[in-house]
Amino acid sequence: KKDKNPYSIVIPPPNVTDILHLGHALNHTIQDSLVRQKRMSGFEAEWVPGADHAGISTQIIIEKPLKKEGTTRRELGRDKFLERTTELAYRNKDQILNQLKKIGCSCDWERTRFTIDESLSRAVLKVFIHLYEKGLIYRGHRIVNWCPSCQTSLSDDEVEHEDKQGSLWYIKYKLKGSDQFLTVATTRPETMLGDTALAVNPKDARLKKYVGKTAILPILERELPIIADNYVDPEFGTGVVKITPAHDPNDFEIGQRHDLEEINILNNDGTLNANAGKFKGMDRYEARKQLIKELDKKGYLEKTENYDLAVGTCYRCHQDIEPYLSDQWFVKMAPLAKPAIEAVLKGDLKFHPDYWSKTYLHWMENIRDWCISRQLWWGHRIPVYYCDCGEVIAAESKPEKCPKCGGTEITQDEDVLDTWFSSWLWPFSTFGWPDKDPLLEYFYPTKVLVTASEIIFLWVARMVMAGYEFVGKIPFNDVYIHGTVRDANGIKMSKSLGNGIDPLEIIDQYGADALRISLVLATPDGQDPWISKNTFEIGRNFVNKLFQASRFVMMRTGDEKPDINTIPEKDLILVDKWILSRLERTIETTNKYFAEFKLSAAAKNLYSFTWNDFCSWYIELIKPDQPGQPIRKASLDVAFYVLDKILRLLHPFIPFVTEEINGRMKEFFPDKEDTLTFGPWPEETAKFKDDALEASFESIQSVVNAVRSIRAEMNVPPGKRSDLHVRITDVEMGKLLDTYQDYFRSLAKINKLYIGEDIKKPGLSASGIISGAEIFVPLEGLINIDSEKTRLEKELANLKTQLEKLSKKLANSDFLKNAPSDVVEKEKTKRIDIEERVEKLNTNLEQLMGW
Repeated sequence: KKDKNPYSIVIPPPNVTDILHLGHALNHTIQDSLVRQKRMSGFEAEWVPGADHAGISTQIIIEKPLKKEGTTRRELGRDKFLERTTELAYRNKDQILNQLKKIGCSCDWERTRFTIDESLSRAVLKVFIHLYEKGLIYRGHRIVNWCPSCQTSLSDDEVEHEDKQGSLWYIKYKLKGSDQFLTVATTRPETMLGDTALAVNPKDARLKKYVGKTAILPILERELPIIADNYVDPEFGTGVVKITPAHDPNDFEIGQRHDLEEINILNNDGTLNANAGKFKGMDRYEARKQLIKELDKKGYLEKTENYDLAVGTCYRCHQDIEPYLSDQWFVKMAPLAKPAIEAVLKGDLKFHPDYWSKTYLHWMENIRDWCISRQLWWGHRIPVYYCDCGEVIAAESKPEKCPKCGGTEITQDEDVLDTWFSSWLWPFSTFGWPDKDPLLEYFYPTKVLVTASEIIFLWVARMVMAGYEFVGKIPFNDVYIHGTVRDANGIKMSKSLGNGIDPLEIIDQYGADALRISLVLATPDGQDPWISKNTFEIGRNFVNKLFQASRFVMMRTGDEKPDINTIPEKDLILVDKWILSRLERTIETTNKYFAEFKLSAAAKNLYSFTWNDFCSWYIELIKPDQPGQPIRKASLDVAFYVLDKILRLLHPFIPFVTEEINGRMKEFFPDKEDTLTFGPWPEETAKFKDDALEASFESIQSVVNAVRSIRAEMNVPPGKRSDLHVRITDVEMGKLLDTYQDYFRSLAKINKLYIGEDIKKPGLSASGIISGAEIFVPLEGLINIDSEKTRLEKELANLKTQLEKLSKKLANSDFLKNAPSDVVEKEKTKRIDIEERVEKLNTNLEQLMGW
């Protein structure tokens, strides 16, 4: 509806290889909450769903069974291979989107997009041609990150780094025509088979005399020039480094400066080729072992040291990658990055939390060209064609003839584009770009992107660049970065570790609403949540509490129906005014948190108001003293009014149960909306807000809570009522308690109440201190004093035994030295907890003895 303000979000498209995990559940709950809140607020809210074809990981899934069948994709043929892959991808896409529906995602399902669909594929072709003709896409012979397992190149941002214990091998290279040796330290000795030089720093006084001389490569006996280059770090190893231009990006640059030969020793699958001599055909790591043995045998291995290093691994198969010299397609990124950097500096693009903007800027200001070609079959095939005459043609479809020679022997590039080359167009390709679609004009730019920090570089930054380059506008103004889901021990959940939790299992056990609200409550804004299965009991209990409270209110309705839209202002009592003031404050705070993208804080705010203020206090206070009596008509009206607002405020987080309760309320109010989906969303007014009243009621609550705490600690039976003595230290507090004593008598289960400045502590009583007063609860007649003393003494003795054992353990130097640090900290925390419990039990015993 064009008369509404647009609010749009595009879903981070889940990979078709994925199953739904808790990270998805958290991400999509946050998005759904934002969209639902805006939709209820009167916006035309559009949430575009979709999926990503996931090039490498999808191809891996298809190739695994081919190996079991004793064949390969090349034997199967490209067309048949793509048939299999397409079938799997579309089947998985539908399955994943159905899983999202189970969570309650209110997407525009009719506009579901898939990165491999025809319309989005056309956008990919347009973008490639645009950048190619602009000179920003080029084919280069450069070092790339190569995955021998997936047998494809990777961009720098697709490489994960893992700290590993490695070795530093010191290898001796003989100087030509001399008995002298130069020693080189390396972490990858097998690459020496591709060495084409040794290098030293020209300022290194120890070694510059060797510049211009020649060294002999051990085993292969190849002559290597000794060169000088400022890149060499004199402090690393011996100060002499081996130069392998085909297998190290820095060596490649040195090789370019010194016109060195580039010798590739690797095959695509990580085995060594003919350039490796006798090691040809060996796996790279087997070749390393055999080479070290031979170097040692021939006296070329001087020594070996342990060495910690960060090893690059493939983000999909997690195997070690290799720097590899190859012909690949690249995008020049620096020109595209300029407006994307300015967007953050000018405040047009904001990150929530803000500190992620520094991470974004650091990467953008040091951006490198993007390797976009992949040696795969699944994905968008590179739209470049080659004629036998040598002409290279970039076109959306295969040319009928060569524009240069007129020939028809034309073949297409075999490689496909990086998956992210389609994903970076997602915010506008999903709305019909490159066509001038009305949806694009209305909904672009989108409002917010919700994602995890891991793909700020892979996806977020690239989308910003693409938005400026192809549409001329930023794709979104806000980026909401949520935490990464971890298990109860703080370890990131993963399939390989087996510590994940299936959200569909949680839905079956606790319900979708419990899953949603639990995840949001457990995820501090900007931090990683630590989740166990018990976490979801929080949401289940809360949803049950809301349902029970609403059922109680509706069951109390008599023949005279309450008015849900009108407050009987002339007939309000203290608690009615208090809950209405608390509601106003809750609405105000919730709206503030939504505007600041602090959804966990918003959910906690609503949780506290619903459970504590409404259910535990207001409902209890308006209950009649005698069973079967009706609730005051005005209070029942207020209860319905507040309940209706609670349902609306909670609907973005728990849509299923709030709709169910809303449907039941409609039986009492036929004119009520059929659904909460379209609002209206509660807006704050100053009408009922009363700071002084809330402060007064807080004092009443403090008395009730203190009495309840004493009764629980002293094991007072729930059905017994007690006397209460209150010694006032603040005159105003005394007046307040005297005025409103009827409100806390029943909640605190009080018989006789004594309030005054000169109140003395009765014998055998338990005490507590609150702001402005000290309270005493006489225990005689409430509990069996002797039995309670015996119980406390027994519990105290048990705790002291535990404390003694813990203290001995923590005084043991062997335990402190050998136990993991987290275990030691856990034991220290346990000791502090027991010490606090011992102190509390001692206090309770003293009170029982009348001290």
